[in-house]
Amino acid sequence: MTGRVQGKVALITGAARGQGRNHAVRLAREGADLLLVDVPGEYTEIDYAMATVADLEETARLVEKEGRRAVVRAADIRGYAALRTAVDGGVTELGRLDVVVANAAVCKLHAWNEVTPEVWREVVDTNLTGTWNTIAAAAPHLIAGGGGSIVVVGSTSALKGTPFFAPYTAAKHGVVGLARAMANELARHRIRVNTVHPAGVRTALTGALKRLDELIATDPGLGPVFSNALPTQWVDPDDVSSAVVYLASDESRYVTGTELKVDAGNTNR
Repeated sequence: MTGRVQGKVALITGAARGQGRNHAVRLAREGADLLLVDVPGEYTEIDYAMATVADLEETARLVEKEGRRAVVRAADIRGYAALRTAVDGGVTELGRLDVVVANAAVCKLHAWNEVTPEVWREVVDTNLTGTWNTIAAAAPHLIAGGGGSIVVVGSTSALKGTPFFAPYTAAKHGVVGLARAMANELARHRIRVNTVHPAGVRTALTGALKRLDELIATDPGLGPVFSNALPTQWVDPDDVSSAVVYLASDESRYVTGTELKVDAGNTNR
């Protein structure tokens, strides 16, 4: 432990597995206590299995293994009232809130004419409205504590027109605008708001997107959109967590309103 976020309390949404779990463990290793939020099941249009209560409890166990406290709350970020209750209760238990990692997201792979209203709603409600709900529920606690850091996990799809991911791309573009607006509005409270944009991350979610090659074959000219400049197809969760830890720490105390890319050069193409 090097203590880069020693004594801080961090809220992470989508904490049950994947990137969210990795961010939690890395922040715990650097000295933070964690409020871990996720929702078991609750989706009907997503192609991969959703996280379970056992997954969320395992993340808590891994945080505690690092010697830090972990408070678990099952809440759907699409519903503001329930999320606010979960955040308020968790902050009361942990005593304060300093860092928010708005990580929860879902993804669905479709050609544009396959996108149903139900798919659009699940993806946009989670990735955009859920991010807004997270910030709105957590910001009063950061203000009460005299400031803090909000880290929104975006995507290369937040910065370019990624095909076959229309709802996801639209929502991720939305969170960039949201983060920029909130960076301005919350600055007077000494709250920083930044986004992190990974290329494809090696998790259960990306492993489930098996139709991509099939869809690219329908329009091969779109294949280069998915290529990275550096010779790797994926980045690892730990690469993204390094960016999250930096933005959560006081090392980035004057960094706000920025888009930090961890994309192996994907958006530079």
